[in-house]
Amino acid sequence: MSKQPAHKVKLGLITATVWDNDGFYSVDLSRSYKTSQGEWQSSPSFGQGDLLNVAKCAERAEIWIARQVSKDAIQRT
Repeated sequence: MSKQPAHKVKLGLITATVWDNDGFYSVDLSRSYKTSQGEWQSSPSFGQGDLLNVAKCAERAEIWIARQVSKDAIQRT
């Protein structure tokens, strides 16, 4: 069984997937695209037109992580 992401942020074809590794958060950024056979795939590469959404997804993921770290700290006290 694979571990589920803690959170996802999606803007257009760009997705930021947040992973919780026992309080250490990491983020994978990817771009969705359709193959010539019509199947959806993802890639870690981005074109110039993707970069604004990459930045926004990264920012929103960072905000979500900061809130989670804050909540975690409050729960420990």
